[in-house]
Amino acid sequence: MPSLDVLVDQYINYLILEKGLSKNTIESYSRDISRHVEYLKQKRVKQILDADTPLILTYLISLRDGGLKARSTARHLVTLRGFYRYLVQEKIIKYDPARLIDLPKSGLKLPDVLSVSEIKLLLGTPDTQTPLGLRNAAMIELLYAAGLRVSELVNLKFLDINTEAGFVRVIGKGSKERIVPIGNYAKNIIDRYVKTARSLLLKGGVSHYMFVARAGKPMTRQGFWKLLKQYALQAGIAKKITPHSFRHSFASHLLEGGADLRAVQVMLGHTDISTTQIYTHVAREHLKQMHEKYHPRG
Repeated sequence: MPSLDVLVDQYINYLILEKGLSKNTIESYSRDISRHVEYLKQKRVKQILDADTPLILTYLISLRDGGLKARSTARHLVTLRGFYRYLVQEKIIKYDPARLIDLPKSGLKLPDVLSVSEIKLLLGTPDTQTPLGLRNAAMIELLYAAGLRVSELVNLKFLDINTEAGFVRVIGKGSKERIVPIGNYAKNIIDRYVKTARSLLLKGGVSHYMFVARAGKPMTRQGFWKLLKQYALQAGIAKKITPHSFRHSFASHLLEGGADLRAVQVMLGHTDISTTQIYTHVAREHLKQMHEKYHPRG
């Protein structure tokens, strides 16, 4: 049986080589697992076979008692689930001791999800009669249409979007590529932006980027965030809105409409479906509200 430290090294190598996760994600996983292994050593656990469900629970309780917030504790559990699932997959252990442990409910809190009417209101706010307004409207429309991360949106290249086919090619975390469909609203406004506004913003210059700012460079994440907050203010939306709110809204609205969880996982670019499952509580809440509203005994 390999030592605890060797197993951690093997798992981290697996994440790097097989999963292609980003550097920051790898570092986060490594810190969380190393902290767990140190706890096991303190409890005089020498072999991973001796790490059972009660021991993992007491570890999570110790994190909570040590001042770790519920959301961070939930992240630790997600990391441990991946680690122990890998050990089962490699036949190092027979069962996953973390499998039956539920995530803390307060650790599943998402940023405010916009309603469909709020999305429509915000999308109608930019002045599309100006080149900058048309660019901003196209960016916000695509952000919602494809559930993009803000970093993915601002770094899109001109050739990454095929409006004729209705798809956008995205390079996500860990340099993983995914192809996401976009709707007619996004296709139409992007076509309009490309035909009328983009060349005006470039002022005779050239750029590989789709959405250009000064000197053909992409907009910064912070710059886009400021624009979004300004439009939310103009639209009279009181919720705390970030670019990620649109990604959450994209996933939640799809699930509310009956979309398959795995299809949403692919479109979001999540490696592990457990990451996507945080959105299912939104869909369940929607179904609960519908039942209470329409069922005669709801």
